[in-house]
Amino acid sequence: QVQLVESGGGLVQAGGSLRLSCAASGSIFSINTMNWYRQAPGKQRELVAVITSGGSTNYADSVKGRFTISRDNAKNTVYLQMNSLKPEDTAVYYCNTRPHIWQDYWGQGTQVTVSS
Repeated sequence: QVQLVESGGGLVQAGGSLRLSCAASGSIFSINTMNWYRQAPGKQRELVAVITSGGSTNYADSVKGRFTISRDNAKNTVYLQMNSLKPEDTAVYYCNTRPHIWQDYWGQGTQVTVSS
């Protein structure tokens, strides 16, 4: 069974930085693509960053140039470094991996609030 646990969220002023962590259980972490999503109240969930098993990354246009996703396979952990934060980044951030169509794993989420 795969479990994902996010941490690192909090309250920060606009222009500040946070680093989110997602610790994953299981032995298949290194071969799976890992994703960060976010969801603000009243809005649909948004995919913000992706990192493949080979280390390739992709970002939503809204965070490109400000956020960086990385992974440490030895620690079974994926990170999201968030710089130059804006109030529009306020959301619950979720770590996700979907190794198979019938296996879709999510963390509990961590709140990020950016004040103006």
